[in-house]
Amino acid sequence: MQDFNTLLINRRSYRKYADGPLSGDAVQFILEAALLSPTSKNKHSWEFVVVEDREMLAKLSRCKAQSAAFIADAALAVVVLGNPLETDAWIEDASIAAINMQLQAEELGIGSCWVQVRNRDFSETITSGEYINGILDVPMPLEVLCVISFGKKEKPRSPNNGDQLLWEKVHLGKYTF
Repeated sequence: MQDFNTLLINRRSYRKYADGPLSGDAVQFILEAALLSPTSKNKHSWEFVVVEDREMLAKLSRCKAQSAAFIADAALAVVVLGNPLETDAWIEDASIAAINMQLQAEELGIGSCWVQVRNRDFSETITSGEYINGILDVPMPLEVLCVISFGKKEKPRSPNNGDQLLWEKVHLGKYTF
């Protein structure tokens, strides 16, 4: 098991996956990480659609013009939804759940990648979220935040370089230029 700092350094986005399903235990741990995530006022405004079907993964991979094609080759995708009628913090709640799943996947040696859906377009007349709602029968008022793809890492990636951290983005006491 990795300590948390090592986990953060090693977590990278993976868009290429090796063939093969994930174990049931691995999927359960990933979903538990989402369900254990904190939420504003304990509202639990998120919901998740788990997709393993190859045909549906291919459909999800077409949710926007660019940057989602790799979902088709994933072993699993989790569509992260939020309910804006539950809380105005649904985006934050769903984002925390999404990154918890990605960190859990990394600890298990599974690759993952966030695919932004909110505020993205499928076409000139349909948003990416509307497209996904249609293919997955997601009811109103739920909104899609993102899709997280998961799979066996095709090849290892080098860890993040701690020497390249953007410390100039950290301001002590007050914002300084």
